[in-house]
Amino acid sequence: MSKSDSEITRGILCRIPSRLGFLVLALAPLPAGPAAASITGVCPDGSMYIVKRAENIPCPDSKRVDPNDMPPIRPAYLPRPYGWERFQREQDPNNPYNLIEDERRDEAPEAPAVGTAPPPPEPQTARRNPPAPSLPAVEAAGPRVDLTADELRDLSLIVEISQRHAPATLERRGESGDPTLVLRLAHSSAFEARLREGFGGRAGLSSGPVLLFSARAHDPEPFHANLTFVQGHLAFHPTHDDPLQFGVLRGSLGDLAAGDEVLGYVVLPERVDLGLPLDVYWNDRQLTARIGR
Repeated sequence: MSKSDSEITRGILCRIPSRLGFLVLALAPLPAGPAAASITGVCPDGSMYIVKRAENIPCPDSKRVDPNDMPPIRPAYLPRPYGWERFQREQDPNNPYNLIEDERRDEAPEAPAVGTAPPPPEPQTARRNPPAPSLPAVEAAGPRVDLTADELRDLSLIVEISQRHAPATLERRGESGDPTLVLRLAHSSAFEARLREGFGGRAGLSSGPVLLFSARAHDPEPFHANLTFVQGHLAFHPTHDDPLQFGVLRGSLGDLAAGDEVLGYVVLPERVDLGLPLDVYWNDRQLTARIGR
């Protein structure tokens, strides 16, 4: 009676010496299994990651993205402080983190009302690079600090005179090289005390230093007080509609005529030390100063 092929094979393998049998088993291919999947995504500061496990994701509030949908990597090489760099990237519409969010919004449009035709889709470039809106003139809210015209003039003079021992001046220049708008910052202990008295111990006011700023236009120029302060790992961008952080004492933000001046204040976080170098950013201008010396 004949045996099946499998029985014959088993009989042969059983008679193979143990050393050769070990060699046969070692050369046998291992069963194929699925490769370990990687997790890809984008962090809020624009950096991207590829990790094996979710607990290794290097940032909170990350967006997981399919590897085929990862945006192109465009690293920035400017040596900026981390706090300033992160703030700018989070505001950048071309930040990969924001691009992913835009794409997901585009993939799930709102359903049009019944009986109405859906609006035509916007061009891709228009969605990702919206035109900068024209900002109207804004007079920021402030505390109840009653300052006379003479006192306001004195504050403006304090800002100008303080530049002699603690220079903190930024300029915007025209094509001729002459300044068209000059921004100066200074610290006044007397005004800081007056401001805190005006708030009347209002909760939420930082115990940090208070800076005065003066922006004077030599030519018609817009001024929106787009200021960011960086010291070490701390970056602070004051909110204009919060008098606990920012206020205009004279003038208004927006388009200035030649000779106009905006006088205001910024309340910095309590961890800021004016005796140490402080980086001040105004649009694309930057300075480092010891304003409290």
